[in-house]
Amino acid sequence: MDDQPAVGLGARLRRRVGVFRYTSRAVRLVWDTDRRLLVVIGLLTVAAGLLPAGIAWVGKQIVDAVVAAASSGTDAARTAALVWVAAEGGLVAGRSVVQRGLGIAEQLLRARLGFRVNVMILERALTLSLAQFEDAELYDKMVRARRQASTRPLSLARRTFGLVQDAITLVTYGGLLLAFSPWAVAVLVIAALPAFVAETRFSEAAFRLFSWRATETRQQNYLEAVLAREDYAKEVKLFGLGPMLLARYRAIFDQLYDEDRDLTLRRGLWGSVLGLVGTVAFYGMYGWIAWSAVLGRITLGDMTMYLLVFKQGQSVIAGALSSIGGMYEDNLYLSNLYDFLDGAEPERMGGATHGPDPSDGVRFEDVVFTYPGSERPALDGVSLHVRPGEKLALVGHNGSGKTTLIKLLAGFYRPTSGRITVDGLDVDGWDLDALRARIGVIFQDFVRYQLLVGENIGVGDVRHVDDAERWEEAADKGLALDFVQALPAGFQTQLGRWFPEGRELSIGQWQKVALSRAFMRGEADILVLDEPTSAMDAEAEAAIFDRFRSLTTDRIAVLISHRFSTVRMADRIAVLDHGRLIEVGSHDELVARQGRYAHLFALQAEGYR
Repeated sequence: MDDQPAVGLGARLRRRVGVFRYTSRAVRLVWDTDRRLLVVIGLLTVAAGLLPAGIAWVGKQIVDAVVAAASSGTDAARTAALVWVAAEGGLVAGRSVVQRGLGIAEQLLRARLGFRVNVMILERALTLSLAQFEDAELYDKMVRARRQASTRPLSLARRTFGLVQDAITLVTYGGLLLAFSPWAVAVLVIAALPAFVAETRFSEAAFRLFSWRATETRQQNYLEAVLAREDYAKEVKLFGLGPMLLARYRAIFDQLYDEDRDLTLRRGLWGSVLGLVGTVAFYGMYGWIAWSAVLGRITLGDMTMYLLVFKQGQSVIAGALSSIGGMYEDNLYLSNLYDFLDGAEPERMGGATHGPDPSDGVRFEDVVFTYPGSERPALDGVSLHVRPGEKLALVGHNGSGKTTLIKLLAGFYRPTSGRITVDGLDVDGWDLDALRARIGVIFQDFVRYQLLVGENIGVGDVRHVDDAERWEEAADKGLALDFVQALPAGFQTQLGRWFPEGRELSIGQWQKVALSRAFMRGEADILVLDEPTSAMDAEAEAAIFDRFRSLTTDRIAVLISHRFSTVRMADRIAVLDHGRLIEVGSHDELVARQGRYAHLFALQAEGYR
């Protein structure tokens, strides 16, 4: 039944009891989500706990009243029997209303709570660093937290209330059964324990299985996206990848299904075997109660009530123990949620919003950086000073460290050694929001938002994301205004194919939208263009960078490009090779040195001849 290594009974009990530490946090979370609904659920739960015993007791009165009326034949006895029937009808109707009310309240609370928990997860995700997003283990934690944790807090709170309801019902049932025999109460409790123990152990096994599967689940989700999304469809069809990817998807499902089947069969088998204990106990008690009625020790009404109470008591105590087992399982899953919320450290934040020396610009001082999990440094001893108003070009093969420099400048990563300063202050000392407001970056892999054209530009400065005047100004600077105005709804045109009436742009047009996004940041005095015009022809790129240079006369501008016709416009050019800075100078100076830059320039020039 349990594949885990044998451990001491005390350790096992401590481990299982310790799981319940999340119960109070879950109930507090539900309370903070909607107190009124929780109070309503609490009151209805108490009512639901009291009604079953009342119905059982009234049932006894009905049987005894019917027997008395049959014996005496008086109108008063017959009327009394009908009154008790009406009373039971009222109680049953009340129980139905209470159960319906519980269902409605839980459904409303479930929606609000699911939203609240997802917001908590997303808020935590917003505080993570880029390095944490690229950490597979942390990403698995977030996936596990999102998969079921949004429903588990309400489940735990509901089971807690259900346990209270069952406890109230059991106390009233126990009071009725004690009048017959204390042993009846003991049998009622003991008969349900074996199935409960088995269910708890299988809940733990199911949770372990769930936790191990985070990577496989992400693989399935990824394969679904590749097979079903429009941005993958062209290559999937062109290269005939569909059958191969679908086969992988099926293989993952088969693996997960086999594990589920084994657990389900074992759980079902042991549940059936141990469930027989309850059946044997019930019919043993049935015989005892019936024999007592035959001997005249109890009335026919008593017999009816005791049988009903014992049978329903079995169901209630099984439900109570199931609630405890379910609470145990809920706590296991909630450990994923709180492990992510408590364990994922937010991005470091300094407090400074200004540097001591704005005339100093940007400095890289002997910067070394190695990506997590990599053995080779992406940057190795880079020192570089960029003064305010200077235009710097970064040149080098793919993987030479150009984009990594920008990621470090924006605070996405911390240098392994060395330091980076902006306005004379170490990046570590800056408030990240203030630092990033100073920087406008368009990366080569910029995002194509499924939003309106204007919003796609406006996200460059979220404070003015809906400012139509600034959209137009930024689009003009990014040379996107002409084609945007030609669209059916201009800046109000929906982009992408995910939503109705969406329009798709060419790659070159998307790049102009992304470039316009950089110009939304009117306060940014460090502008970085990381291969943003790679899909444009040389003439269009030259026009953009002429415009870019004229609009950034008083700002630092960093250009990353493989086209030397554009690079030569920069004041200085920095050449990177395998993470090391090997040359710095103007175009003419570097050509005259006949070094790495001159070699690359000559190769590209030869290609145009």
